[in-house]
Amino acid sequence: MAIEAIRMRDGPPASDLVTRAMGGDSQAWDALVERYIPLVWSICRRHGMDHADARAVSQTVWRQLAGQLGTLRDPAVLADWLAITTRRECEQVVHAAHQQPGAGQMPEATDKAGGQAQTAERELQAAELHAALREAFAQLPPRCRRLIAMLIQDPPVPEGEISAKLGIPARSIRQNCHDCLQRLRHYPAIAMLIHADKEPRSETPGHAVARA
Repeated sequence: MAIEAIRMRDGPPASDLVTRAMGGDSQAWDALVERYIPLVWSICRRHGMDHADARAVSQTVWRQLAGQLGTLRDPAVLADWLAITTRRECEQVVHAAHQQPGAGQMPEATDKAGGQAQTAERELQAAELHAALREAFAQLPPRCRRLIAMLIQDPPVPEGEISAKLGIPARSIRQNCHDCLQRLRHYPAIAMLIHADKEPRSETPGHAVARA
């Protein structure tokens, strides 16, 4: 798991941002967009979209969220809502493109665009993982957050100090850490990324996808 992404965990939980955005806090809304736009763009990428189509889908998704933010029964499921909505919009765009004459013909600049897309894919994967880890970490129980934070400090915190501060027997620290990391793995946004990485991906050339 990307320890560096866990270290960069500043910022309130999504549930707090949603509540504030519902109350008209524009800074909270901007923070939500900044946190989750890598997720939206990465799903567009998986559907082989070029920049223009991905930008259009992204704008549509955020407009829909702005209109339905108050209907979210549980703000903690925001990542799932965004993923489902983005997939639906992507599938509609892809379906429409396949109905157009000449669909399936490759542009002459396919090789160059494909190389750009691979670079963008790596960057977006890192950004997506960072956003998901930060959100998942914020949802961990306080003891898990403190334990992981102490374990990833440089230099490492001695086990005796961890045991004294958290009230955990030294022999149980590793097991506790394992349990906390499993909680991270099962958080919906993280689980979705793990599942997506196991799925075969088609080699679809396209333009580099960048943040709108």
